[in-house]
Amino acid sequence: MSKISLGAHPYLLGFDQLERLAERAAKGSEGYPPYNIEHNAPDGFRITLAVAGFAEEDLSVTTENRQLVIRGRMAEMGDDRVFLHRGIAARAFQRSFVLADGVEVVSAQMENGLLHVDLRREQPEQVVQTIPISRK
Repeated sequence: MSKISLGAHPYLLGFDQLERLAERAAKGSEGYPPYNIEHNAPDGFRITLAVAGFAEEDLSVTTENRQLVIRGRMAEMGDDRVFLHRGIAARAFQRSFVLADGVEVVSAQMENGLLHVDLRREQPEQVVQTIPISRK
C-alpha cells in the first residue's frame, strides 16, 4: 500500500513541511526523561523535565531548525563507587520538541532537579495584502 502525502492534496499547497514536522516529532517519543508541558498566561508555555542528578553544565538547551533540543550527558564518575542498587538513571538523553512559527524560547532554569524551559508565542501582525489584477 502506498503512503498518501499530505502535500499532494490540491487544497493543501505548501503544507508538505507539516508532514515532515509530524514525522520528526514522532521520532522523539522516547520516555526518558519524563516531562510536563504547561500552558501559562495567554501566550506562554513551560516544558519541565525531571533531570535528577544532572548539573547545569551537564545540560544543553538549543534551537535548531524550529526544533527545541534538550541534551543531557553526565560527567564520568570515578570507578571507586560500588552500587548495591542503582535506580537513578545517569544515561545521556536527547529530547526534541517541534516549535510552531512564532514560538520562541524565553529562558531555561534549574530548580530542585527540574529543568524549566519557558516559551512564548509572539502574535503575528494581521496583514491584508491586495493583489492587483492586470489585463493582458
